[in-house]
Amino acid sequence: MSDQVVTRFAPSPTGFLHIGGARTALFNWLFARGRGGKFLLRIEDTDRERSTPEATAAILQGMKWLGLDHDGDVISQFEGAARHAEVAHQLLAEGKAYKCFSTQEEIAAFREQARAEGKSTLFRSPWRDADPASHTDEPFVVRIKAPQDGATVIRDQVQGDVTIRNDQLDDMILLRSDGTPVYMLAVVVDDHDMGVTHVIRGDDHLNNAARQMMIYEAMGWDVPVWAHIPLIHGPDGKKLSKRHGALGAQEYQAMGYPAAGMRNYLARLGWSHGDDEFFTDDQAKEWFDLDGIGKSPARFDLKKLENLCGQHIAVSDDAALRREIEAYLAAAGLPTLSQTQSSDLERAMYCLKDRARTFPELLEKAHFALISRPIEPDEKAAKALQNVSDGILRELTPHVQNASWLRNELEEALNAFAEAKDIKFGKLAGPLRAALAGRAVTPSVFDMMLVLGREETLARLSDAAK
Repeated sequence: MSDQVVTRFAPSPTGFLHIGGARTALFNWLFARGRGGKFLLRIEDTDRERSTPEATAAILQGMKWLGLDHDGDVISQFEGAARHAEVAHQLLAEGKAYKCFSTQEEIAAFREQARAEGKSTLFRSPWRDADPASHTDEPFVVRIKAPQDGATVIRDQVQGDVTIRNDQLDDMILLRSDGTPVYMLAVVVDDHDMGVTHVIRGDDHLNNAARQMMIYEAMGWDVPVWAHIPLIHGPDGKKLSKRHGALGAQEYQAMGYPAAGMRNYLARLGWSHGDDEFFTDDQAKEWFDLDGIGKSPARFDLKKLENLCGQHIAVSDDAALRREIEAYLAAAGLPTLSQTQSSDLERAMYCLKDRARTFPELLEKAHFALISRPIEPDEKAAKALQNVSDGILRELTPHVQNASWLRNELEEALNAFAEAKDIKFGKLAGPLRAALAGRAVTPSVFDMMLVLGREETLARLSDAAK
């Protein structure tokens, strides 16, 4: 086996990128990237009935959103069918596989009899050691000769050693009667040919490992390091499904979660590094290892996801955040920002990103910077304007006009004005919020004034005073 770590993510293109698949991809990506290795992508599109180009595109889009870049081209399993069949024919030539002419009816009858006699219903083909001279012209499948005694031990980095008695394994089919290779053969040949050193996948594949090891051993190939990770459950402890909410990675993009927060959360879902909850990609790559993966299923918790997303938004670069918000608007099918709105949003970012956990929350706070005059106040804001005489806003204008546009000077000017009028600043803040944003809940009045600039602030105050 090469010294370089090679991992792979191998989804079936039958739908979107499931959140469980996204985590599997992330674990493989972190493991390879943290060790200077390669992370490969293979689309397991051998099921022609269910595989669609749209699903492949959705998987690639989901990975792109999550920032999980892969090395080399995307590999199509279907396109390797001739190579997979070649391996089966090699095993046939070496006597490690055989042609089985048993019909479906004969197999059913065998099982029926075994059941009646209280024996194992695992099919034992009469053709396993048959003389080739007895072969007929009838259709046949190619089966591997499974070991019949002893045990197969899957040395798993997450589950520990898992022992399966060989008398529990049947002679697995490698080629169907139409000569097409089965999925189990394709997976092994592809993993070997791609140089995969570590197979990190869901523990629903654990039993497959024993059957796949038969092919590795028959071919004299190195068996990869196995790591079968527990599945993700919903908050109620049941397997994650539609009733728990969104299942596709892209649905989370369209709901306005930042990719960095999603990566951080998915990494913590079933893996841990001490008590660390919030971490960067670089830390995750450095820390991620197979020992840190837990044996029991992780529970998906939306509150934790939102909390981590809020922390990532708070430390994001303003320009990068603006770009990601624009991608979110496109993904959610919402109106895009004009160039002016886009630059206003970036300028306002410093006073928006502290306590927003999602992009819709951040955009709600950014409302004041994205609207243009005349401003329609909502119900609460309109009430705040009614409760103050227009005169106060009119009188305030020259005080603001003459202040230099720095935060401390604006604070001084407004506080001095409130004092002179013998009102608490809070009494003034409500109407100001209403005038500047048309809302009752906004960022601080001073931040809004700084973002809007002198001219726009005065224009909005003058509109409200009318």
